[in-house]
Amino acid sequence: MVEVGVPKVSVVVPAYNCGPHIEKLTASLLRQSLPADEFEVIFIDDGSTDDTGERLDRLAAAHPHIQVLHTENSGWPSRPRNLGIERARGEYVFFADDDDWFADQALERLHDCAKTYDADLVIGKMAGHGRSVPRELFRKNRFDATLQNAPLIDSLTCHKLFRRSFLNEHGLRFPEGGKRRLEDHSVVVRAYFLSRRTCVLSDYTCYHHAQRGDARNVTSALLEPSSYFESVRDALDIVDANTEPGPLRDRLHRRWLRNEMINRLRGKRLLEAPEDWLEQVALETQKVIQDRFAPGVAAGLPPLQRAVAYLTERGRFADLRRLARWEAGIAGHGRVDALQLDDRAVTVSVAAEIRSADEPIGFRADDGRDVLVLPVDEIAPEVLDSTTQVRKARLDVVARRRETGDEIFLPVTFQIERVGAPDGTDSVHLVHRATTTIDFGALNGGRTRGSWFLKARITNAGWTEDARLPLLFICRADGAPPRIRDERKIWNRLRSAVGRRIRR
Repeated sequence: MVEVGVPKVSVVVPAYNCGPHIEKLTASLLRQSLPADEFEVIFIDDGSTDDTGERLDRLAAAHPHIQVLHTENSGWPSRPRNLGIERARGEYVFFADDDDWFADQALERLHDCAKTYDADLVIGKMAGHGRSVPRELFRKNRFDATLQNAPLIDSLTCHKLFRRSFLNEHGLRFPEGGKRRLEDHSVVVRAYFLSRRTCVLSDYTCYHHAQRGDARNVTSALLEPSSYFESVRDALDIVDANTEPGPLRDRLHRRWLRNEMINRLRGKRLLEAPEDWLEQVALETQKVIQDRFAPGVAAGLPPLQRAVAYLTERGRFADLRRLARWEAGIAGHGRVDALQLDDRAVTVSVAAEIRSADEPIGFRADDGRDVLVLPVDEIAPEVLDSTTQVRKARLDVVARRRETGDEIFLPVTFQIERVGAPDGTDSVHLVHRATTTIDFGALNGGRTRGSWFLKARITNAGWTEDARLPLLFICRADGAPPRIRDERKIWNRLRSAVGRRIRR
């Protein structure tokens, strides 16, 4: 039983020099469907030098469930979050950032899920605005998720609902002492291993994770390679302490190899990075691959990422740059082949493929295997073996609400067509085809008011690429039949282009 008068949720928010950027978060907190007397908000002003402190003080003066703690600047979110835990009275604690915001029913739905399933940890669906968020994790609700049965490892930010007694029981606190990158990872990974029940709430977008337009998020600056990779090793140590050598450990380790190392050494991210900084990152990555990872870690990556790991481990940094120039041209391309409207239901058939510089990515036959064709020589064929990825390749159709960023996976039937090269060689490329029927009376639980566009999401050979489809569905009210704007028509394309310029 919860003590009478104890808030259901404490929202803890570190704040530093956010000024007007905090308005979106504060407005979303004041709109929560959870009554104001059932949750509290604790802002920790981390020594702001602008008017952030005054803004928060005015807010707290007007709303009794909001409080502000002013501290000397620590330079990083860890200490403010820890102070927030100590100050919190709620049964559950949610950690938010000062430039993000909540959906209107987020706290109520998260708390209801936690109570219904007696969860120590609840992860609400996230929408990204200039930031990446997990995709596969939020494909469906998961009310008993573990590191073994769900892709929890894809979500390592702290923007989650934690039972406060769980945090205190296990001493879960954020590492302090300077600018500790990946400070979330040490807390969240331990929490995954310790949690008695973890839930993933995917049928409602709870949290909007944003990159500020002025790129002044506290973690947006270039990382310092040596200390950053020390933090990576700390996270790997937690995994090693809680697993035995084998497939599970390899799969968990793979998350850091993929996200914190390989993805920094490929495509546009590599090309835009300073040369000397990039060499340090490549050397640190080389050390971790050689010192910490079993062979199964890189072997479980898709072929393009395996190729990057292969080149990095061998110090072939010039080839990394050559490969990055090719991958920088990678994009998804999609088209609408058929469209049929029946009252509130719309059936759409699409075709899509992945291309680089307008040429489809290709595969060549090699001893019964599909081998990815790359513009770099002397990579072992087994590294580029794409047979499994080609078999698992898929095309999703995703509906995204333009006003909020909500994304919904639509049910599809899909197939893959293998198309031979026009030059008569033994290489092929893949055309993905899918058909979906969208019931605008049931989409997003019937909450359809607004403008929806479709994306073809192609997953193959290590890429997941979105291609915007030229259809916009406008619903005047929840569950209403949509008005369809077909942007394939020249006038609509021109109108959309003008509108985009005006909005900028």
